Formats: sequence, C-alpha cells, structure tokens
Amino acid sequence: MTVTDTAPRAATRSRAVPQLGLLVGGLVLLVVVAVLSMGVGARPVPPGEVVRALFDFRGTDDHLVVRDVRAPRALLAVAVGAALAVAGALIQTLARNPLAEPGILGVTAGAGFAITLGSGLGLAAGQAGELGWAITGSVLAALLVAAVGRRSPLRLVLTGVALTAVLSGVALGMRLMLPDVFDAYRFWSVGSLAAREQAPLAWPLTAIAVSLCGALLLSRALNALSLGESVAHTLGAGVTRVRAAALVLITVLSGAATAVAGPILFVGLIVPHLVRKPAAGSVPWMILYTMVLGPVLLLVADMGSRVLLPTGEVPVAIVTAFLGAPMLIWAVRRHGAGAL
Repeated sequence: MTVTDTAPRAATRSRAVPQLGLLVGGLVLLVVVAVLSMGVGARPVPPGEVVRALFDFRGTDDHLVVRDVRAPRALLAVAVGAALAVAGALIQTLARNPLAEPGILGVTAGAGFAITLGSGLGLAAGQAGELGWAITGSVLAALLVAAVGRRSPLRLVLTGVALTAVLSGVALGMRLMLPDVFDAYRFWSVGSLAAREQAPLAWPLTAIAVSLCGALLLSRALNALSLGESVAHTLGAGVTRVRAAALVLITVLSGAATAVAGPILFVGLIVPHLVRKPAAGSVPWMILYTMVLGPVLLLVADMGSRVLLPTGEVPVAIVTAFLGAPMLIWAVRRHGAGAL
C-alpha cells in the first residue's frame, strides 16, 4: 500500500473519531432524557426510583406507573422521534432542499387524511389497517407533490404546504360532520403520545425498526447521490433505484409514525439542521445522529407537554410546532429563497 493510499484513510479515521464520540454522547443523552421523561407527570417519580422500577421491580405505585404507563410511552416517543427525524434527513437529501420535511411536503398530512377517511369508511380498524391506510396516504401525497413541484424546489415546498392545508382542512371537516365516528380521533388528530402507549403497536413499531435499518443500509448510496447524479453514476450508484428506495422508506417512516401518534410536524426539519454540521456532509453520520437526537427532541417535547398546563396535557405536536416555527424562519433566512 502506498503513502497516497494510506493518507485518505488516515484522514477519514481522524474525522470518524470525534463523530463517534458525539454519537456515544448522544446515546448517553438519550438514556438520561428517557429516564427523566419517565419521572415527569401528575405523579412525579425520582430518577433513582425510575431506574429501580425498570431493573428491580417491587410492585409499588411508583413502579407500576413507570412500568405500565411511562416506559411504553417513552418507547413510543423514541420510535416516533427516530422515524420522523430520519424521514426528514432522507427527504432533505433526496430533494437537496434544506426546508424539505415530511410535514411540510404533505406526507404527514396525507397519512392523517387517509386514516381519517379509512376510519370513516370502517376500513381502518386495527393497527394493520391504520398502518396500511397511513402508508397509502403518504405515498399518494408524496407522488402528487413530486409531480406538481418537480421542476422547482420552491414549487415543491409550496405544493407541499398547500396540500397539507387542504388535506388537514378536509379531514377536520369530516371529523366535525361525523363526531360520533371520529370521536376517538379527536386527540390523535392534533398529534399526541397520550393514551397511545397501551394500544397494540407491534405492526407500526416493527415497520419503523425495519425502515430505520433500511435507511442505514441506503445511506452510502445516498451519500453518492448527494454529490450529484453524474457523480453517483460514476460511483456506480443506481440513481433511480436509490430514489425509489428512499421514497419508500420516507413514506413508511412517516406513515407509521403518523398512524401511532398522529400528525407531528417539524421534527424532521429541526433535527437534520442540528446534526448537519457535526455530520460534515456525510449522509451515514447524519442518519445515525438523527436516529439518536430525534427521540431526544420528542422526549423533551413530551415532557414539556405534561407540565405546561396545570390542569392537563398539551398535545406534543403543539410543543414541536412552537419549537419548529422559529427553526423554519431561521432556515429560510439562512438559506434564502435562492436555496429553495
């Protein structure tokens, strides 16, 4: 092996060491935030007691609250946060647009509208039915936005925002006209983790886990695609195949997350922007970072949703909207209309 061969590899290893350290730090932060989230609520539980409830269950009231309610809710927040954040990273890489996000581009609204429609028709019963309708709605919304806005990134974003407004309005109208049919979907339609931790979630969580693994496997090909189609062809990446696979992953991740928690916006916008600098342009590292920090963001937002009001909970989607709206304004000011 020549000196010229070893130099790039040594440089790559030197960059990977601090990135790996940041990833480990993110995992530690995730564990800490998860433990804290399981102690926050109407019945506060100290962190030490949370750890004992998980590893030394004694059957006390605090332990029952942690094991039966808050631990499943934290697991749900981790899965949904990772799904939305990774979907945002994939769609920003695929569209080469810093403002692309499943919620902004209509994918989340498509899933929510499809579940509402399927429920009204009596065809979205059970977790498999909801997941199927959510993924179908996500696919159709993504195809429609791509067809209308494919010529311009700015048009892509505007089309997604318009479609989100239309589908959200129609779904709301359906719920208002048939309150008895959609009574169970009122709180879900705002985007919340409350009362979902006891629902059967095997299908959606399995779909999220498989899709996250798929995103990691696809990340190297997306790394080549992010350099441009001509470079990707030169490196041997099948551009059409990679785009199709990424679109499938985006729709499954967004659809599954929406099916279990309702439409939650801005997670897929905030997290990729936070990790873009430490990832240093590497799509694999961006996917790994978003997979860790997405759950951290949603757990923090969920904790905020429990303590903001003394009389009840605020839907977590409202908290993420408060966090995401300033991030969207900052991103627009930073990148400008020319980058859209």
